[in-house]
Amino acid sequence: MAKNFRSASPGEVQRAKNLLKTLLLAQCDGSTAVCEDIGRQMLTYARRIPLAEIDARIEAVTPAVLKKVMGEYVYDRDPVLVGLGATEGLPDQLLIKFQQSSGMD
Repeated sequence: MAKNFRSASPGEVQRAKNLLKTLLLAQCDGSTAVCEDIGRQMLTYARRIPLAEIDARIEAVTPAVLKKVMGEYVYDRDPVLVGLGATEGLPDQLLIKFQQSSGMD
């Protein structure tokens, strides 16, 4: 995961932004979904966010912004690993941390 964000090209970021906008618009295809979206926005932002503002926020993401945010919240953080049921196949937390810090997948 970490490798992808360290080397995200402008084209990859643009493709991800287009996909996000498509998914956001597609999930509001009925009155129930629109009401859920309004409720989620009210709980999160205490107001309804216009589509133009959502689009502007998504378009503001650049590879540099992505790298900065990932560095602040993901890199050099201990990963959290949760297992339910048989956990014998779960990788060791130290292995996950090593792969995250070295950029391996």
